[in-house]
Amino acid sequence: MLTTIGLDADDTLWQNEAFFRLTQDHFVRLLADHADPDHLAERLEAAERRNLGHYGFGVKGFTLSMIETAIEVTEGRVPAAVIGELISAGRDMLEHPIQLLPHVRATVTALAAEYRMVVITKGDLLDQERKLAQSGLGDLFNAVEIVSDKTAASYRTIFSRHGTGADQAMMVGNSLKSDVIPALQAGAWGVHVPQDLTWALEVADAPQDHSRFHVLTSLEGLPDLVSDLATRRNS
Repeated sequence: MLTTIGLDADDTLWQNEAFFRLTQDHFVRLLADHADPDHLAERLEAAERRNLGHYGFGVKGFTLSMIETAIEVTEGRVPAAVIGELISAGRDMLEHPIQLLPHVRATVTALAAEYRMVVITKGDLLDQERKLAQSGLGDLFNAVEIVSDKTAASYRTIFSRHGTGADQAMMVGNSLKSDVIPALQAGAWGVHVPQDLTWALEVADAPQDHSRFHVLTSLEGLPDLVSDLATRRNS
């Protein structure tokens, strides 16, 4: 029996990766005289991967990784003005207005009438709290969990704290690596709602032949999927 539905935030409820890509393009332009675009992108991705354990997920860690990469590729000769531009770009990302993805409000509203709803997201605490407040969706959720990483253990803990256990819960999100695979490992349903843009560090192979794994082309289809699961159980 499904009692609790967890929803990722970034690129599931609202736009996120597109803003990172725009900022990364700006970063590449700023350092175009020092390295080719593909090399800069590779160096930045390596810095992000290396720094996750220090800075965690989110805009602040991304900004620090851009600065670190700029220092490395210029061998310490990056102008102070460029560092200033990168800091300003990071600040702009933290102040960018929320843009809800299609069908989000209607979907969450419909499901909130019958299920415990939980936002489960990674990233900077202040930034994620800001985005949720701006989204206008806060009152539709029973709880919000902002975690350092998404693991099977964290899903078990969250779904026990805010529901009736992972085996009666569903996790929905755009990332196979963070939203789907560890939720399935915890015993929950995992629903993948892919977006056009996916951060390289969130790419993973889809589970094969898992009875609790589902894919939707849009969040609009989530109420029908939940209803179908309930119908199967009761038939």
